[in-house]
Amino acid sequence: MPLRRSLKVLVVAALLGSATVLAADAPKATDAPVPLLWKVSDKDNAVYLLGSFHLLRPSDYPLSGDVDAAFADAERVMFELSPDEMRSPAMPQLMMQAAMRTDGKSLQQDLDAATWTRLNAWAGKNGVPLTSFSSFEPWFVGLTISIVEMTKQGLDPKLGLDNHFMDKALAAGKPTDGLERAQEQIAVLDGMDQVEQRQFIVEALEEAEKGAAETQRLHDAWRRGDAQGLWKSMASDMRKQYPRLYQRINVDRNDAWVPKIRQLLDQSGDDDTLVVVGALHLLGKDGVVEKLRAHGYTVERVCSACAAGSR
Repeated sequence: MPLRRSLKVLVVAALLGSATVLAADAPKATDAPVPLLWKVSDKDNAVYLLGSFHLLRPSDYPLSGDVDAAFADAERVMFELSPDEMRSPAMPQLMMQAAMRTDGKSLQQDLDAATWTRLNAWAGKNGVPLTSFSSFEPWFVGLTISIVEMTKQGLDPKLGLDNHFMDKALAAGKPTDGLERAQEQIAVLDGMDQVEQRQFIVEALEEAEKGAAETQRLHDAWRRGDAQGLWKSMASDMRKQYPRLYQRINVDRNDAWVPKIRQLLDQSGDDDTLVVVGALHLLGKDGVVEKLRAHGYTVERVCSACAAGSR
């Protein structure tokens, strides 16, 4: 599974608030997406966990009635980053500061000749001046390639599930918050070593050369609510091939989030919360869902389409 795609699922929502869709010739959907939605309960309140796809299309709306009902039931909404941070003008500045080179080297020095040639070809094809990358670390270049390719495929961060519910919470006057700070999220990328950063660029270029097939496959799995399929595509191989990186970007963050979600459950009163995070964080034995189940909470998948046997 592409290393850069798993990273993108975790952080792209925070990076792309001002991105522009370059094309939108995507297939039209006929049914609402089957939600990756779980309800975690204790004796007096609940937390709904909703797996997000950070970039979506107009055809991905409206959402399932299950998701609308969870939002209506929740008194507050939480995200990976708070809306204030995610939409702050300071966010791209923080990203750029982290991505700027300080080692005196050039990007070309970081890459082998074949990768440099492929990067030149990609930049020319997409009208991106290669000189614009010269001051940035390789991870930022790899992420930029991913951004351009996904937006060419008609996926728009403005339509991502995170942004959708940030807007809905604002309109409904519901309090919002984040599970982590922007600096913590940026450090996930900026903390990669040089080998990982080079791999990030290589695999981003390989994905670009393959076209839209892999992105469409993941998007289709998300629309089907295929938790097992997404887990295998997004995390299983990564855990085997890049265990240290997988630990840092997924397991460590999940472990940091679980106590904060438990506080929501353990507080007195019957206030419920909707938590919207990248789908990867909810899946598999390392996911937040199973970690909360292990603490003894009642956990159920909320999926009318699944219950009806239509998926």
